[in-house]
Amino acid sequence: MVSGSVQQSPFVSDFLQKCGGYAVVDGGFATELERHGADLNDPLWSAKCLVTSPHLVRRVHLDYIDAGANIILTASYQATIQGFEAKGYSTEEAEGLLRRSVEIACEARDIYYDRCTKDSCDFIDNGSTSRRPLLVAASVGSYGAYLADGSEYSGNYGDAVSLQTLKDFHRRRVQILANSGADLIAFETIPNKLEAKAYAELLEEEEIHIPAWFSFNSKDGINVVSGDSILECASIADSCKQVVAVGINCTAPRFIHGLILSVRKVTNKPVIIYPNSGETYDANRKEWVQSSGVRDEDFVSYIGKWRDAGASLFGGCCRTTPNTIRAISRVLSNKSSQSLN
Repeated sequence: MVSGSVQQSPFVSDFLQKCGGYAVVDGGFATELERHGADLNDPLWSAKCLVTSPHLVRRVHLDYIDAGANIILTASYQATIQGFEAKGYSTEEAEGLLRRSVEIACEARDIYYDRCTKDSCDFIDNGSTSRRPLLVAASVGSYGAYLADGSEYSGNYGDAVSLQTLKDFHRRRVQILANSGADLIAFETIPNKLEAKAYAELLEEEEIHIPAWFSFNSKDGINVVSGDSILECASIADSCKQVVAVGINCTAPRFIHGLILSVRKVTNKPVIIYPNSGETYDANRKEWVQSSGVRDEDFVSYIGKWRDAGASLFGGCCRTTPNTIRAISRVLSNKSSQSLN
């Protein structure tokens, strides 16, 4: 374990304690929207549904809450001011849609709390009954996600994209989401060290007041997809005081264990992991294709090992489902119960 790391945030440690020592994050979003009938063949991808099908966005959030998620991510991964403007929306409309992504997630949480019974969502904590903790994380996708050309899976933005380019691109979006009512900001699928540095500097410069997590993606289990060292990338996250958790997403399950160990070498902050189904994204065909992937039940069988390696927040990314999250929640509940006995 690294020494001299920034101390763990009381925000996360308190939250994890309320959850029983671990937390469950939701799963794949776009594929669930498609399963409910949404057509996402658009540069806006899942963010398109903020305009056309907000009821489906709310439904998917509720599906994941019902499955046991403690953290739901907003449908803003692909939602950028520049992307909405390119589709003909005004700046004001684009900013409103970013805020709306958080509102819909908060509405889903409120609906769940309103309808749930003591048996379905309460738990006993020190002899008293409490509601299951539920946080809304405002999702921020990478610059490559906005480009919609697959570069979020390569991290290759070209020499013309500088640190300042990335900060200028993300600044207003981060400002809006930080003041939208979300509990934290999730910087997801970070493909290179440059973008991690841009996020860290933005959080400092804008004095963002809500916590954040940084989550990187890898295709070899050693580096992030650009080839930058996961150790260097996680160190950037560790050095930023607003970052309260560091981890890995949209990465094949077979690489997760080694990546958890790598991240733990450079940070004492909680480790979050939410891998994809093990399939590979084909940017040219714009679809997921079978590789040496794993099925949901195999993916879930790794959770205990990942927890033992040091992860404390678990979910799924692309191609995972509420069934995946339900199974993760069940495994962790069983493991937590065993540790108490």
